[in-house]
Amino acid sequence: MAIKTFKRKEVKFLLNMNQFNELLKVIDLYMEPDKYCVGGKEYGIYNIYYDTPDSFLIRESLAKPYYKEKLRVRSYFSPAGPDDKVYVEIKKKIGGIVTKRRLSMTRKEAEIYLKTGIRPITEKYLDNQVLDEIDIFRNNYPISPAQYISYQRMAFFGKDNKDFRLTFDRNITDRRYDLSLGNESYGRQIIKADQRLMEIKITDSIPLWLSEALSQLGIYKTSFSKYGRAYRSFVKDNILNEKGVNIYA
Repeated sequence: MAIKTFKRKEVKFLLNMNQFNELLKVIDLYMEPDKYCVGGKEYGIYNIYYDTPDSFLIRESLAKPYYKEKLRVRSYFSPAGPDDKVYVEIKKKIGGIVTKRRLSMTRKEAEIYLKTGIRPITEKYLDNQVLDEIDIFRNNYPISPAQYISYQRMAFFGKDNKDFRLTFDRNITDRRYDLSLGNESYGRQIIKADQRLMEIKITDSIPLWLSEALSQLGIYKTSFSKYGRAYRSFVKDNILNEKGVNIYA
C-alpha cells in the first residue's frame, strides 16, 4: 500500500472550446504537461463514491457547509481487475481548503474493507493512520457504493512551482447502477461535448499570468461538483418519473 496526502485550494471553471483552445496557448508558456499527458494525451479517472442510503453526504455537501467530507475509490484504468491497484480516498473541505488522504490497495481489498470493515494487513504506521481515519468515517456513516463517475483528464504542472496544478476534464460520465470499478465506463454525460471543466489546484494564489488570461478570455469561476451535478440529475429524473414523464423518449 502507498499513502499520499494533499492540502490545497481548488477553483473550478467551465470552458467552451474556444476558451479552452486559446487558454492552452498561454498554458504552454508557463506549465508542463503531466507525465501521462505528453503530446496532448489524456488519461482516464474512474471513481465510485460512497454515501448513506438517504444520500446524506452529497445532500450535506450541496448545502455548502463550512466543513464537509466524502469518501471514494479511484482507479486510473477501466475495467479494474480484482488484483489491480485502486485508491481509497477520504477528502475533506474546511473553509475552502481541501485536504485529501489516500491509500492504495487492490480493488478486491478495497471492496471487502469498505463492505465489511476487514482491513488490509499492513505494518506501516502511516498506512494504519489513514485506515483509522477511514474507519472513523465508516463508523459515522452507514456507507455503500452510491455513484459512479469517470472522465478523461488533461493535466499540467507549473514550470516554476510543481505544487501548482491545472486540469481539464471532459467526457464526464455518471451512473447509479453497476457500481463497481470492475465494470466498463459508460453512462450519462454530465457536461456537453464541447465543454471542459477546468480546475486550478493551488497552495497559495493564482499566478498573475493566469488571472490575466482568464480575464481576457471571459472565464469566470463556478461552483461545480461532479457528484453534485450527477445527484441533481438523479433527483430530477425521479421527479419526472413520478409525474409519468418518459425521460428516455
